[in-house]
Amino acid sequence: MKPDEDDKRLRLGVAKKFLVRLLHIYFALTRGMTLGVRAACFDAEGRVFLVRHTYVPGWHLPGGGVERGETTLDSLAKELREEGNLAMTSVPLLFHAYFNHQISGRDHVLLYRVSVTQIAPRIADREIAEAGFFPLDALPEETTAATRARLAEIAGLATPSGYWS
Repeated sequence: MKPDEDDKRLRLGVAKKFLVRLLHIYFALTRGMTLGVRAACFDAEGRVFLVRHTYVPGWHLPGGGVERGETTLDSLAKELREEGNLAMTSVPLLFHAYFNHQISGRDHVLLYRVSVTQIAPRIADREIAEAGFFPLDALPEETTAATRARLAEIAGLATPSGYWS
């Protein structure tokens, strides 16, 4: 590689780091924290609903970020519809609040437990690769450690952690 190309790549790398730092400062000033909702969704047979995203590995509980001006329950209902074509058949019960320090130093997740029914099968798209109901004793092998931990907490097999991971 030519010295000019190396110098140009170095300058671009420094510029990108600077821009990322500026964005982090901006978000810290405009958003004190981020808030997400997830749910352990159980069908009438006691199976839990999980999703496998296209952009991160593993199987997860459905959920997403709470938008400005949106209640957590409105956000939860929206995410369950979008990620699984799920309709709540019971009032969602807030199980626990978690700090998701692996995402950022300000991300928090509210975990709900809710009974659901699936209105229509969830067809794969750009966000969700697969989705389905699973017995608690037969979760997919690729179910994330955090998802397994939350399900153990809900089942009373573990003390709830303050951290999502």
